Amino acid sequence: MSDKKLLITLVRSAAGFEKDQKAAAKQLKLTKLNRTTEWPDTPAVRGQIRKIAHLVEVTEGRLPS
Repeated sequence: MSDKKLLITLVRSAAGFEKDQKAAAKQLKLTKLNRTTEWPDTPAVRGQIRKIAHLVEVTEGRLPS
């Protein structure tokens, strides 16, 4: 498995969008605006990102320690 990491930042609120989109944001631990979380680059994570692509910004890398 790859040790690539994705940094996902919530840039738009999920309020007013469908329940499954809110759930995807919550599963990715994106509960507040401008919150950034680090996730492994896997097909499952990519699928959740695709569902809420209009709400997030994604970059490759790692969070500073």
